[in-house]
Amino acid sequence: MAAEFIKNIYQVKLFAGLIFNDEIFLAKAKKILISFIDKIDFESQILNFTFTDYYEKEMGKNLKRQFVSFESLMPPESIIKIKHTCWEIEKVLSVKGKRRINIDPGYLNLFQLVLATTKPYSHRIYLGERVFVEVTLIFHKGSFSPLPWTYPDYQTEGYLNIFNRLRATYKKQMENLGCLKY
Repeated sequence: MAAEFIKNIYQVKLFAGLIFNDEIFLAKAKKILISFIDKIDFESQILNFTFTDYYEKEMGKNLKRQFVSFESLMPPESIIKIKHTCWEIEKVLSVKGKRRINIDPGYLNLFQLVLATTKPYSHRIYLGERVFVEVTLIFHKGSFSPLPWTYPDYQTEGYLNIFNRLRATYKKQMENLGCLKY
């Protein structure tokens, strides 16, 4: 029993943010993610992605974003493999060398929301295999809260509501595993 508790206590809730301008590529990406990761247990509404024009040159204008999360909990170190899987999906769905979808994986636990990236920066930690992570939000006073480097969109009430909802789902999953007995 103790070994199972230790194994489960470090499990996290995996999610992905998908940026796109054509819902056909969104549907294809989700289908592939399900086949490689797990069943999707949450899909946010489709949101306008207007906080940066970083992706417009490659992906076009009128970009949208949807967040999805996956049913099975995973060890946090699985984010390396997940990030690589997301790169491969982006490549497979590219048209003439340009991405049609951007997939940003991350995970959350009761205390923080973590994003995976390939870009180094002072607040990011290198995990290996070209993957860095950053704590993007922390859970404080009953809600996720931003940090000085948190992307502007992740600071919005709408995004925070999504992640608080995912945290509630995760907490229930951890309770069902017997990891949150006090």
